[in-house]
Amino acid sequence: MKKIPVILDTDPGIDDAMALAAALFSPQLDLQLVTTVAGNVSVEKTTRNALQLLQFWNADVPLAQGAAAPLLRPLRDAASVHGESGLAGYDFIDHQRQALTTPAFQAIRDRLMASPEPVTLVAIGPLTNIALLLTHYPECAFAIRQLVLMGGSAGRGNFTPTAEFNIAIDPEAAACVFRSGLEIVMCGLDVTHKAVLTPDFIATLPGLNASGTMLHALFSHYRGGSMTTGLRMHDLCTIAYLVKPELFTLHHCFVAVETQGEFTAGTTVVDIEGRLGRAPNARVALELDVEGFRAWVAEMLALTP
Repeated sequence: MKKIPVILDTDPGIDDAMALAAALFSPQLDLQLVTTVAGNVSVEKTTRNALQLLQFWNADVPLAQGAAAPLLRPLRDAASVHGESGLAGYDFIDHQRQALTTPAFQAIRDRLMASPEPVTLVAIGPLTNIALLLTHYPECAFAIRQLVLMGGSAGRGNFTPTAEFNIAIDPEAAACVFRSGLEIVMCGLDVTHKAVLTPDFIATLPGLNASGTMLHALFSHYRGGSMTTGLRMHDLCTIAYLVKPELFTLHHCFVAVETQGEFTAGTTVVDIEGRLGRAPNARVALELDVEGFRAWVAEMLALTP
């Protein structure tokens, strides 16, 4: 089986840990680089968290630290959802693993240009690193097969009334990315709010393996839902799309990112009905086979140590 080469840009974050597990252990994927960005918590913390997870899974994947702040705005984080550390609930062992010395956007460029085939970028945090990549190295766009991102919404938001967190944290970066001409798949709140793991399933994790024990401990501190009503796996949807695209219903449409609105900055304007008369620039996931998603999650976790 020919694997899909992948670069994962992330801001761990508890649901990011699930996405990283899936990127590492899904047989269809070849995770070649992990990069970090400020988002759920500071970039120093997201980098530490990503290194801890890579060490936990003994993964031989390089990591590069990325942007410490949005392009133009001060950072607003989500520590209230993920805990002050970003990975509250589990005590990881000490290790000597280090990030690369090159910044994330340069490390992505180097990996893209060295690849014998186009690479899929997966972005599950604010899009700052991707915007920096496209601004500094526009010539590398040809080496990007597609960008699959967790962000945005065709309806309501989860950070402001109309804006989803990842896009709202750095609207200027998101606007740059959606204008770039890249092939974009947007997994926004329309599907990620449906990607809920049930309390019964979550309760089985400690008996599964070491990964299940660790993830269950993290989930007990996650505020993306609750242990009694179910937990939303926002970021995991991007990996699910790569591995099992048939779980998703996508609509090809024009997406713009609002950057100026006093109350609407970070809103993704998703023109499902073509009212703006603009050419489509993204495929937007609008529906999810929830039972199929849950079955895939169980299969994927069974492959982890």
